[in-house]
Amino acid sequence: MATFVLIHGGGGSAWDWHLLVPELTSRGHDVVVPELPIEDTSAGFAEFCQTVVDAIGDRSDLVVVGHSYGAFTAPLIADKLPVRLLVLLTPMIPKPGERPGDWWANTGYRSAEGLSEEQQFFNGVPAEIIAEAASHNRGQVSAEGDEPWPLDAWPDVSTTVLLAREDRFFPADFQRRVAADRLGVVPDEIDGGHAVTLSHPKQLADRLTAYSLP
Repeated sequence: MATFVLIHGGGGSAWDWHLLVPELTSRGHDVVVPELPIEDTSAGFAEFCQTVVDAIGDRSDLVVVGHSYGAFTAPLIADKLPVRLLVLLTPMIPKPGERPGDWWANTGYRSAEGLSEEQQFFNGVPAEIIAEAASHNRGQVSAEGDEPWPLDAWPDVSTTVLLAREDRFFPADFQRRVAADRLGVVPDEIDGGHAVTLSHPKQLADRLTAYSLP
């Protein structure tokens, strides 16, 4: 079975995956859920990458999943370790030399008008999970936002982009365009919104397990 390395998004934490982890382990997989040092003003891409590498240890058969802003970190792991598959989930797909702070303008991103933060991020998530989410948010003050993304090219690793059909933060048409422009791929699709890890954990676990098969 695979080792899934789950990398959370901006302002997030390992809690973002807490419904998915038991779904994956019940299917026989190993799971690694690192906490990126986003509250450390001195931490940049190097520290993000090292945090994940340290959490993986000597595990093998790695499937690295980067959610949203976690897609900036996921490919860095594939440049350091023998990763079998990258899965970019509702992702911010980087390009070489791009500063994360410039990604929004570079991709032509336009936020949805008239929607609250909860409506953009948590549509489809049960109310009790939404109520709990606020206590797990972390301030993102780390330094990588102003750093050029360090890879010269996308790693030579099989890469899948998985969008959520009801995503109001990164709508499906936007995700399709960016995936085509930056990776030349057509994304796969799953039901749910941006927080699909919280709204559809069983379906997501089924999809990830299917991806992990030889």
